[in-house]
Amino acid sequence: MAYTTIDKPSDYFNTKLYTGNGSTQSITGVGFQPDATFFKQRTGSPSSSGSQFYDVVRGATKYLSTHATNLEATQSNGLTSFDSDGFSIGNTTRINGNTENYVSWNWLASNTTASNSDGSITSTVSANTTAGFSIIDFTGNETDSSVGHGLGVEPSMFIMKRYTDDGYSSTTEWYTYHKSLASDKYLRLQSTASVATNDGSLWNTSTPVTSSVINIGFNANSNHTGNKTIIYAFAEKKGYSKFSSYIGNGNADGTFVYTGFKPAWIMVKRTDSANNWTIQDSTRDPENPVFLYFSADDSDAEAGVIAEGQLDFLSNGFKLRQTYGSHNASGGTYIYMCFAENPFVTSTGIPTTAR
Repeated sequence: MAYTTIDKPSDYFNTKLYTGNGSTQSITGVGFQPDATFFKQRTGSPSSSGSQFYDVVRGATKYLSTHATNLEATQSNGLTSFDSDGFSIGNTTRINGNTENYVSWNWLASNTTASNSDGSITSTVSANTTAGFSIIDFTGNETDSSVGHGLGVEPSMFIMKRYTDDGYSSTTEWYTYHKSLASDKYLRLQSTASVATNDGSLWNTSTPVTSSVINIGFNANSNHTGNKTIIYAFAEKKGYSKFSSYIGNGNADGTFVYTGFKPAWIMVKRTDSANNWTIQDSTRDPENPVFLYFSADDSDAEAGVIAEGQLDFLSNGFKLRQTYGSHNASGGTYIYMCFAENPFVTSTGIPTTAR
């Protein structure tokens, strides 16, 4: 069996940098038609809605902010369409301010949507079984239920958020499941808080996921009757993606984490203490050490610690090069999600080289 089925990870996930023009423009060079795009403003002073997440299932012009508990907002001058090699944007300063620099992280699902009746609630799904990425939309019923995800294997991680309101509540959190946590534990993407306990109302604590469904609970914050909820689900694919954990050693000669590929993008969260969800990528920062970062849980512009560095992206994983609590506290526990720039070994058995 081949080491990986994905020799070119950028066919499924790609980072695209661009400069705003304060008008309208089409951004090309992504390499595919995205189904989910996550924007961050790199320079200047981002607005309170500075992190914007769009997907094809909810539809262009509709965004969620990863750092906020706000529900979905419509922005006619934001992302206006997903295009064959990128996307088109309007003149909002949030993603297209004149002369400001931006990053977009792009994922490919199926470029279409389908009804999925694998669960007790029929969901609308855009799923890519090759890359292990699925966007799932459903209408809540406030009972223990299940929704189909279309991946064909158990998701390693999913992020769930109710995004509409019928008068119940105008806010809700980004509830996050990760296979490295106990099944009764969860994190919140918009929060620095450490791991919390799920009483079974968010998802079934004995069997959160199967190869066909996510078993959701009755919590009205995520499954309110008549309200819409979105789930972004990820399944690990050898040589392309990794969803795992590590323990820090508090040393500048830090922990090495094996992924089986050269990372292109990584998000790390400490689970035993309050710390940010830090995002780093090899497009904004192509040389080691990789130190430029964003936090998914805030709207700030790009930050970096040049003197210390953060980590090295290697041909088969990453190595911590600092002692900050966000990444490498002694005895600290961390989860991460990571996507590849190159697999360690291609489908033909040829090794790739380190940076």
